[in-house]
Amino acid sequence: MDKNTITGFVLIALVLIGFSVYTQPSAEEKAAMAKQDSIAAVARQNIAENQKKAAVAKQEAAKAKVLADTTALFHDALTGKAENIVLRNNKVELTLSTKGATVEKAVIKGYKSNNTGKDGIILFEGNDQQLNYTFAAKEANIATQDLYFSPTNVTDSTATFTADAGNGKNIVISYTLGKDYMLHTKMQMNGMAGLFAPNTTTMNVDWSDKCKQQEKGYSFENRYATLTYHYTDGGTDQLSETSDKTETIDEKTDWVAFKNQFFSAVMIAKNDFAENAILSSTPQEKGSGYLKQYNAQLKAFFDPTGRTPTELDFYYGPNDFRLLQKADAASNFGKDLEMQRLVYLGWPLFRIINRWFTLYVFDFLTQMNINMGLVLILITMLMKLITYPMVKKSYMSSAKMRVLKPKLEEATKQYNKPEDQMQKQQAMMAEYAKYGVSPLSGCLPMLIQMPIWIAMFNFVPNAIQLRGESFLWINDLSTYDPLFEWSNNLWLIGDHLSLTCILFVAAQLLYSWITMRQQQDQMVGQQAEQMKMMKWMMLLMPLMFFFIFNDYSAGLNFYYFVSLFFSAAIMWTLRKTTDDEKLLSILEARYEENKKNPNKMSGLAARMQAMQQQAAEMQRRQQEMNNRKR
Repeated sequence: MDKNTITGFVLIALVLIGFSVYTQPSAEEKAAMAKQDSIAAVARQNIAENQKKAAVAKQEAAKAKVLADTTALFHDALTGKAENIVLRNNKVELTLSTKGATVEKAVIKGYKSNNTGKDGIILFEGNDQQLNYTFAAKEANIATQDLYFSPTNVTDSTATFTADAGNGKNIVISYTLGKDYMLHTKMQMNGMAGLFAPNTTTMNVDWSDKCKQQEKGYSFENRYATLTYHYTDGGTDQLSETSDKTETIDEKTDWVAFKNQFFSAVMIAKNDFAENAILSSTPQEKGSGYLKQYNAQLKAFFDPTGRTPTELDFYYGPNDFRLLQKADAASNFGKDLEMQRLVYLGWPLFRIINRWFTLYVFDFLTQMNINMGLVLILITMLMKLITYPMVKKSYMSSAKMRVLKPKLEEATKQYNKPEDQMQKQQAMMAEYAKYGVSPLSGCLPMLIQMPIWIAMFNFVPNAIQLRGESFLWINDLSTYDPLFEWSNNLWLIGDHLSLTCILFVAAQLLYSWITMRQQQDQMVGQQAEQMKMMKWMMLLMPLMFFFIFNDYSAGLNFYYFVSLFFSAAIMWTLRKTTDDEKLLSILEARYEENKKNPNKMSGLAARMQAMQQQAAEMQRRQQEMNNRKR
């Protein structure tokens, strides 16, 4: 990697930092924006509350009218006492209420709760999650949330709920809990076809959830909590993780997921959800115990005659890639649900790395029942082993440039003026070509490592296997490991110092120092002098990572620390085991051979040399034109 490449990286980083600082609003602007956002939020909330109050008032009026008329539809079902029916297996425990006949509490077994300290994740309970089915009849809407259902056929895995409408009319909702995390639902109306318009084919599904904070780190978990949905034609999308967002989806969908970092509630429709679904996600305040307020207004298939039931499946479970791959078979709908997309593996290139390499290695190592910290170390070692031949080849290219440095200085000493830098570059490229050396190979380690680093950046935070796993001083690899904690948030730092983040930054500084030394040893003339100044700038860059990664999981920071430590160790070992005199003699022999059988420069190096020659020629012509004008 030459001076220009390093300069480019530094300038890009400085531009990004400078732009972010420059565009950051002042304290007064922040206060004004916060005030405007607060006013807008209050206005939206007031509108929503007024609409809700109006709808409730209308519904209450209709309910009062029905209660006053003993012959009215669902007269008896509008009053009663709510009872709980519990369905359970060794994976989940679901509590259903006879009021509305929906799940009011979901407990996922086998995972320790950070909120209670006990086994079992309470995904939601009480009013945190609400589900209402509304049927638009000719005279008045029928809402299941207002009805009391009678339970029958109750076992640990089945329950049938019936709301009597009188005169042989009723709504029947039956539930069957599968062997794992899937709850199968069938709903149908009996004897009420005449109450609906002939063209009625859908019912309204209003689903909301106040997503609980399940992990220690609010900010980190909130990054991975999002309302996600799947298009019927394939592919997933999601709402913003950070902003208050409402979207109308103009395509059919077959599932909607209320997702936090490691667990999800998913509603799946056999006959698709119709177009124009309205989905919204609103971030909640830190310290409230919640991450997001999710809402989904959907339209599902409905047959008023009751001949074809409405079939929905609900998944209440972990975001485990391999487990979610089996959801197609568990749902029995015959759809390619792609629910494994709930585990985000990154953009296409990085998803390929994670999907077809990292996952298989991770599965193999976890099956050995070894500590997850050791798994991360072994994955790192395997990555280094695979990339070692390319890294060594790159290092040897840099080493060749280092041992040729005296010869380059001698060959380019006449080009020390600033206006001679183009000729100097050309002379250096020509000298490298004589010895069969490519100066571009020095950039290879960074190009090799970056896709792997980014792939692991997406993989580690989404690996539920790391949740609750301890290693050395780390209590939980899936969240930060505080060296110190305090009550108030400090700008850029937050409310803690993460030890693994500090180690990661220290390893980054060490690796940067080693690579800077290596680059400086191979640079010629003014490049070497400039590199001495640039070295300090490059050493400051790793410090930026502290402010970015202090909130991130200990597992991710630990992986980066181990990866950089091994990288630094490899570079140091290669430096100590390289015989510069022997390498120079090999290059001298190659130089003599090339004199007898000269080879033209090829590939990217040849294209760069051609560009340099073209630029030099343009510079020469420009200089001649300036001389003529004088």
